[in-house]
Formats: sequence, structure tokens, C-alpha cells
Amino acid sequence: MSIYREYDIRGIYEKELNKESVTKIGYALSSKISGEYVAVGYDARSHSPILFEYLVSGLNAGGKKVLNMGLVPTPVNYFTNYQDWNGITPSASVMITGSHNPSEYNGFKITIDKAPFFGEDIYALGRECEAMQSVSEVERQVTEIDAKSRYIDFMVEQFAHLKGMKERIVYDCGNGVAGIVLPEIFEKLELNTTGLYVDPDGTFPNHHPDPSVEKNLNDVKELLAKEGDIAFAYDGDADRIAVLTHKNNIKGDMMALLYSMKMDKPTVVGEVKCSQVMYDELERRGGKTVMYKTGHSNLKVKMKEVNADLACEVSGHVFFKNRYFGYDDAIYATFRMLELVQDGIDLDAELARLPQVFSTEEIKVETTEAQKFQIMDKVKELLQNPPASFPKIKNIIDVDGVRINFENGWGLVRASNTTPVLVTRFESTSKEDAALYESAVNQLIQTAKDSL
Repeated sequence: MSIYREYDIRGIYEKELNKESVTKIGYALSSKISGEYVAVGYDARSHSPILFEYLVSGLNAGGKKVLNMGLVPTPVNYFTNYQDWNGITPSASVMITGSHNPSEYNGFKITIDKAPFFGEDIYALGRECEAMQSVSEVERQVTEIDAKSRYIDFMVEQFAHLKGMKERIVYDCGNGVAGIVLPEIFEKLELNTTGLYVDPDGTFPNHHPDPSVEKNLNDVKELLAKEGDIAFAYDGDADRIAVLTHKNNIKGDMMALLYSMKMDKPTVVGEVKCSQVMYDELERRGGKTVMYKTGHSNLKVKMKEVNADLACEVSGHVFFKNRYFGYDDAIYATFRMLELVQDGIDLDAELARLPQVFSTEEIKVETTEAQKFQIMDKVKELLQNPPASFPKIKNIIDVDGVRINFENGWGLVRASNTTPVLVTRFESTSKEDAALYESAVNQLIQTAKDSL
């Protein structure tokens, strides 16, 4: 059951994701899909095409026909749900991807009726698969579709006004699937670009494809310093982006502030890790903000619920409903950022105008799958009557873990839904207070751990 996660299905190839388990997943999933067709694509890992065949076998056995888009980024997979393919609109899509996980991992991101399939639905699917007998093979029913070309044409049309921009753009695909579409879009828009690690290679020979980890940006930073004006980097399946200038590594919450400059009083959904500066500044500009749970599936659902224009995660998931479809797409986010540059917006100057705060990166506290939620329950209990030395609490937001608002900042503790860790983050208007909040909350976590 450990492969069935909050946002997706994820496990180690052969050990956990094998012919038996994946065929069962396809068969069980088919009963959740009302229509006849499911679109399936996969990332650059060597075992992704093998898992594709296993999944197809299960979906076909469950009465579904498959539209095969082949090797594509995750956003292209989402994109197919909004397209007509010779009179067929798929009722669901599945992306076979291990995202930014090590190369032995793989998994499935599932969309049904244009909405994420996640949370209890995934856990229930897992229980169904665990109880299932073997699945009989039936005749293979697969139709090839050229989703990649359709997506590239769409992007070139949407951003035709960027054609011939003079700024020097450098980018790092990290040997992930961004390289399948991005260079061709750049070329058709006649942009001045230099790419690193563009060819997909599921062994990720140059660096791990996770742009939220600073060391993975070293090569593109070096290239930016030598011959670029702006830089972009992508994770393994191209649904997360890093944006770099000569002065800043712009996190997702600050990207949202920049993107929203060209929107009229937008509604923006942020996660609990987003800077208070983002929420305050958007409200000051006349926008509306909603703080919600971390996780791409959670944010997509909340966006639809509140009819938001934009959503973001600090890690670089950016979701546009404004002029787009409302899912996270790092390729699309690239061109929306280039629009700002073309319009004469100085990204660094805009960030420099914001109130200065001192923020930590995400800090991960190692624990176990069994204990992480128990520790969180104990932390919540301790916060009801904190030690006398604990900084003064203004209020607590418990939409996802606890975000403790102090007099000069905030601290966050939440259990990761994907790994056996607690995630913490701290921010304050003073460096000393940020350190104080971090120390006090860490002591509280340790007390909670010791009590188990």
C-alpha cells in the first residue's frame, strides 16, 4: 500500500511497480472512468515504456481504449484532456512519471474529467488492487496521437508576440522531458537561447532533476553569469520551474507576485509555505488571496472551487487559469515570465521594492511514515499550552499542519504527504526573530518526538 500516495502513485520499478501491480492499477482505474478513452503518456525513464504496456493491458481489460501520446512532459499530458482527437475527447489521462525522484522510481499522475484523482480516491484504489485476483489479458486497443506537436503549435500561437525577443535566455532541462518540446518552441519563436542537458535521459547523468535544490542549479547559474540575461530550469517531468536572474533565484510565491502584475485584481491561491509578503502584497494591490494545503492536486481543486486566476507553490509549481487551463505547466510559465521581460518589467527591481523578510528554505526533519502524523498531533496539542519561553503566538492556521503566526513573522510545521519527514519553514522581518522562531519550534518538535 505504500505506493499509493496523497497526490499520485509512486514506487520502485520491478520491486513495487511491476507487471502484476501495474496491470491491476489499470484495471481498477478503468472502473472510475466514465468514458471510453484514456490518454496515456510517459517520461524519459527507461522503464516508463514498459510500465505503459502493463497499464494499457489493465485499462484494456477494464474496457477502456488508450490514446498513446508517447514521450511527453506532464503538462502535455494534462493538455490532451482539453483537446479533440478526431472526434474523441479523453475522459481521463495518466502520466507515467517519477518526476524528480531517483531514476529507479516511477509512478502515475491521474486526471479524470479534467480533475486530479488523489487523496482518498487513490488510497481506495490501492485497497481494491490489494484485494484483486490476477487480470486476464485482452486484445490491445491503442491509438497513437501526436500530442507533442499539438502542444508546441498551441504555445507558438499563444506567444507569437514574443517572436525575435533579443534577451539572452539560458535554460537547463536536467535531461528530463522539457527537452522534448521547449527547444522547438524557442526555435519557432526565434528566441536567443542556449540550453543545457536538453536530451532526455532517465538516468539523469548530469545532475538530479529537481530545481528546488540549489546545488542542481550550479551549471545553469554559471551559464547565466557568462552569457545570459535570464535563466530557467525544470524538474524531470516539467511541471516545476526555477527562474533565475543575475541577482535572484525567484521562488514560486514571488513568481506569483510578478505574474499577477498583468492581471486585474486576481484571485490567487497559495500554499501554507508561501511568504506572508505574497499574501499581503496581493491584497494591497486589490487582489484576493486564499491560503491552502500544499500539493498540486489540492491547489488545482481549490482553484476551481474559488475560481482563481493563478496558484503557486514555493517549489515552482505555477498554475494559470488566466488565459490557460488551470494546471501546473513549467513550459507555459516560462513564456509568461518572458512576457513580463518583454513588457519592460525589471524583475529584480520589482522584488527589491517588496518588504524585506528573512526566510529559511524548506527544512526537513527526518522521522518515519508511522510517526510523522503522530508527531504533528502532539505538536498541535503542545501549542495549546506552549512553554513560558515560547514566542508570543498571534494565531494559528491549521489548514495543512500548523502555520504559527508570531508578532514579527511565522513558522510552519507540516507532515509531508510523500516522504517520511516533517517540513518546516520560518520567516520574519528580522533575522534574529526568524532564528528564534526556528529554535523554539524545533524544541517543540523534539518534545513531541520524545513523548512518543
